[in-house]
Amino acid sequence: MSSPPRIRPRPGSRRSARDRSEAAPPTLTCPTRQTLDRLADRWTVVLLDQLENGPRRFGQLRDAADGISEKMLTQTLRSLERDGFVTRRSDTAKVPQVWYLLTPLGRSVLEPLAAVRSWAHQNIDGIERSRLSFDAEPR
Repeated sequence: MSSPPRIRPRPGSRRSARDRSEAAPPTLTCPTRQTLDRLADRWTVVLLDQLENGPRRFGQLRDAADGISEKMLTQTLRSLERDGFVTRRSDTAKVPQVWYLLTPLGRSVLEPLAAVRSWAHQNIDGIERSRLSFDAEPR
């Protein structure tokens, strides 16, 4: 009977490979990482931007977020609602309508996102030059 293969640690690692493989991935254990993942999601910033100017209906958000599928819009809105950035309100008129609007927490993230957007506008020329330079070099 042979012994199980030995798992060797990666160079420079302080933990054995076995210890790393049994640990939960960082995205599951770190709430800060989960929040950053939510904000870095492809559609989150687009939807938060749309909701900045007031409540929107599902169809309005779908039309404004060009290229998003209804399934992805539903998933993203539910995630934003679960995380407390967005609330969902129902209007009990003759024809029920659902509106999505930012919560105070959702409003609080608009300023940091505006700072990131401003930084991107200020630095896009340098980023594009770096990309062109990198792509021109043989690899």
